[in-house]
Amino acid sequence: MLVQLAIRDFAIVDTLDLDLHAGMTAITGETGAGKSILLDALGLCLGERADAGSVRHGAKRADLSARFDIARLPEAQAWLEERELPGEDCLLRRVVTASGRSKAWINGQPCTIGDLKALGDHLIEIHGQHAHQALLREDTHRRLLDDFAGLAEAVGELGVIYRHWQELRRRLKRLADTSDELQARRQLLRYQVEELDQLALAEDELQTLERDQEELAHAEQTLSDTQFAVDCCDNDEGGALHLLHQALARLDALPGAERGTLAEARGMLGEARIQIEEAARELRHFADNTELDPERLAHVEQRLGEVHRIARKHHVMPDELTALHAGLRDELATLEGGDHDLDALTTEVAEARDRYRAQARAIGDARRQAATAFAEEVQAQLGFLAMGKAHFAAEVSARETPQPDGMETVRFLISANPGQPPRPLAKVASGGELSRISLAIQVVAASHSTIPSLIFDEVDVGVSGATAEIVGQLLRRLGENGQVMTVTHLPQVAAQAHHHLHIEKQAEEDTTQTQMVLLDSAGRVRELARMLGGVKLSDRTLAHAREMLDASQRAHH
Repeated sequence: MLVQLAIRDFAIVDTLDLDLHAGMTAITGETGAGKSILLDALGLCLGERADAGSVRHGAKRADLSARFDIARLPEAQAWLEERELPGEDCLLRRVVTASGRSKAWINGQPCTIGDLKALGDHLIEIHGQHAHQALLREDTHRRLLDDFAGLAEAVGELGVIYRHWQELRRRLKRLADTSDELQARRQLLRYQVEELDQLALAEDELQTLERDQEELAHAEQTLSDTQFAVDCCDNDEGGALHLLHQALARLDALPGAERGTLAEARGMLGEARIQIEEAARELRHFADNTELDPERLAHVEQRLGEVHRIARKHHVMPDELTALHAGLRDELATLEGGDHDLDALTTEVAEARDRYRAQARAIGDARRQAATAFAEEVQAQLGFLAMGKAHFAAEVSARETPQPDGMETVRFLISANPGQPPRPLAKVASGGELSRISLAIQVVAASHSTIPSLIFDEVDVGVSGATAEIVGQLLRRLGENGQVMTVTHLPQVAAQAHHHLHIEKQAEEDTTQTQMVLLDSAGRVRELARMLGGVKLSDRTLAHAREMLDASQRAHH
């Protein structure tokens, strides 16, 4: 239930805080006073499109918020808990800047406009003043009947099944159209993947082969040069070590060899001798572990030749073969999967079609069953609205082709006078009759709604007199089980309300503002008198208004 609406700098409203209640609330005011502002502000909180014109002239931004009590709205509670936004209340906030940009919040957390719309569908239901125009469209008839029958979720699921079925059909057609090309591609891929499987080139194998080939091909030269280096360090006929020994012996024989420059030079020669001895030892160890292996060299060169041959065949570098192998294998797996297997995809299409038909048949049966009950309830409401002689019917007929919403069309038919065949609503000549038919349908739809907050925006257009009083009674009856807010110009409707909200536009020298006030009993009498008799209120008009209010309120006690 909507419990509070706060408006700041919106349209011609400066500041407005409204506390709203359960039951029926009538919203009245002179034409142009700004009754639409209330609904427009609420609409923005529920995710409708915003523009810079929404901001009050001279203000930087409009700030709007709507608070709902969701104790009786389990679907709204579940929606919020799913997004970790739980709470006993639900606060929707929308800010629109003078540049036309807007931001939104749910329970203090930033959200998208889509989130506001999705949550708003669980919070409140708005029946607009042009609803009777929408009732001329058959898609509206189908939606209203589905809501009445509780089929909205099933129809949504059917739409998902239908779209999946159609997507599979499109894939099957594409596959059938290109099956020869795909088969040729599949055969080529199988050959290429098999060839690369046989090559079985490991991730780092190419680098290892190239290194081994270089080492094995130059092994003889490596051994020769290593042995030469060892001989340069130390051999029986001389070498660096022999010369260093001689140099050290000569220096040791000199007087003062243990002091000064000679001592430093002798120390460096001693370190050089140690380094050369170590180098000679390492070179001998390297030479001992270097082998000539012609067979291994032949194997490595043969393996490298095969790698380079296949790389040239695929027009890639040898080091790109591993990635190529993985890519071709993935493509082959995709082509041999369900989406590219003609028989498998044909089976999938048939299964999706059968799922659609089963769900559609169940929905069709439920629609036909609900159509009778819906028509009976609308017929009863038409009787209240002085159209008891009219005959209303909800016609459910089969479609030639399946659609996302099912295999039936739904049409509302009316016979305004006995003896006349029922005709589509669009053929109803009288605007007043269409308004009453529309109201009867909306009352039935609203009475079966799971959302306890309903707004009716001038749905009583085209009715008057005793019929207007009955309209008010119908709306009040809906308000007994929840919350109904109705914008009306009819005193007979306003008098039936539990609460009465008056909207007034006040113009000063440089500004125009709208004020909204919850009326007490005296205020309600004055407003009803204005609606009855105009600006000048006579004692007779006031007495008539008081009598109307008292009679309406007594009738419900």
